[in-house]
Amino acid sequence: VQLQASGGGLVQDGGSLRLSCAASGSRFSVNDMGWYRQAPEKQRELVARITSGGSTYYADSVKGRFTISRENAKNTVYLQMNSLKPEDTAVYYCNVGLLRVGVGRGHFWGQGTLVTVSS
Repeated sequence: VQLQASGGGLVQDGGSLRLSCAASGSRFSVNDMGWYRQAPEKQRELVARITSGGSTYYADSVKGRFTISRENAKNTVYLQMNSLKPEDTAVYYCNVGLLRVGVGRGHFWGQGTLVTVSS
């Protein structure tokens, strides 16, 4: 199973970006999906998460600005980021819970996508 993230880039303060992360492969099902971020010299932190049932969690720092959603038919999770601030600058990683036939459950990371917000 592969996770392909996209959508990062350079945006001005107050701008918007939409990140996507798609799981591809065979013989798997997707459970919870989420986004983390890691700023320079900081620890990776949870930004938002969505369960298979659609329940969501957001870090306090992004509540009201970011929206996580998923498209189950495409095994894809999105992160709509509005009102971006310079402190949102980080590498963003998707993290997906998978059940792989014959292998079992686990959480897997996508490759990071860089979001840079200029002031």
